[in-house]
Amino acid sequence: MVPLSYYLALSVALFFVGFTGFLIRRNLIMMFISIEIMLNSINISLIALSHYMQDIRGQILALFVIAIAGGAVAVGLIILILAYKNKPTLKLEDFNILREE
Repeated sequence: MVPLSYYLALSVALFFVGFTGFLIRRNLIMMFISIEIMLNSINISLIALSHYMQDIRGQILALFVIAIAGGAVAVGLIILILAYKNKPTLKLEDFNILREE
């Protein structure tokens, strides 16, 4: 059996990777992927703590996080596709069309 500390260490490491990727990357797709990595690290810790405490509420909350993250990414990708039609680039610095008005 894998101890709880290993799951929490994995969760912290994944969250750090996602957070670093979100801060460093300027590509919008990579930023979406970094957000997903951070949310999945939270899900790992929720499920591990839920299993450790023998309580199912953490697993239910992880399901809600997965559902909400899936919806948010779908809406974000739709917005990104529509913005890409107007300006064919994925760099964050090039999307300043709201600031010009």
